[in-house]
Amino acid sequence: MTPRPLGPTDLETPPLVLGGNVFGWTADKATSFRVLDAFVAGGGRMIDTADVYSAWVDGHHGGESETVIGEWLRATGKRDQVLLATKVGMLPGEGGEKLAPARIAAAVEASLQRLGTDRIDVYFAHQDDEAVPQEDYLAAFARLVEVGKVRVIGASNFHAMRLKSAIDIAVREALPLIHVFQPEYNLVSRHRFEGELQNLCIEHNIAVTPYYGLASGFLTGKYRSRDDLSKSVRGRGMAELLEGKGAAVLAAMDSVAAETGATLAQIALAWLAAQPGVTAPIASATSVEQVEELTGSWDLELSKDQLERLTDAGA
Repeated sequence: MTPRPLGPTDLETPPLVLGGNVFGWTADKATSFRVLDAFVAGGGRMIDTADVYSAWVDGHHGGESETVIGEWLRATGKRDQVLLATKVGMLPGEGGEKLAPARIAAAVEASLQRLGTDRIDVYFAHQDDEAVPQEDYLAAFARLVEVGKVRVIGASNFHAMRLKSAIDIAVREALPLIHVFQPEYNLVSRHRFEGELQNLCIEHNIAVTPYYGLASGFLTGKYRSRDDLSKSVRGRGMAELLEGKGAAVLAAMDSVAAETGATLAQIALAWLAAQPGVTAPIASATSVEQVEELTGSWDLELSKDQLERLTDAGA
């Protein structure tokens, strides 16, 4: 496993990022600690979270994931062994909403406190905010870089035109460039990234760390018939995939699994990691066994024929 650089920065990660959305939600504190320990022990480095995780749960207010990660860092002293990525822009609070400069300034302080650290390695705009001039929120991020609270700027869920304008403004105003981009991207959901966005990231050497790499579990093979849709709360959203290209993708994955001995999750992540411009997909785990399975993907090298068959099945 060879670490990959995050664009032109001096940061690098193996070709898998650990998703932190489950921490403090479907993974309690003790489970989260075991998952984080196993990830780092296995060679993992980058942990992705957001201030809004997990505000969608009854009784939660956001910041639960960051809090658990911060407690783990304090308990283990492993801050310098990991890269921390978190986000602003979806959790309303002090300073306004989304990407208002005052909101960014307040949100970063809250995230730093929850994480128990003095710096965030990659700080993402979680979504675009067309109500705020891009010059304003890019300047707000620049101030955080200048004072050392943030090392690298990232963006998530931007359309190509807006990512391009953010790049142009940063160049014109001598502001820090966006060096990491986080889109939704996987074998059954490709239209949001492939094409203009992907080409833009390649052209500007922007590292890509896709989320939903396993399509919320669909690409593990858990949902193969309508009877399977009741297996979890996420099952309701899988019917459309089954009726579309999902069945063909699973069949192609089954074929590759038979040839390689790899699990479907490992195949899905290895396919992502092999796509042009992609640095490292994100995947979450709620057990040590899942961590070991997911990290196994970075040692799986799919052949050209296998990659093409998987790509064609999801086209």
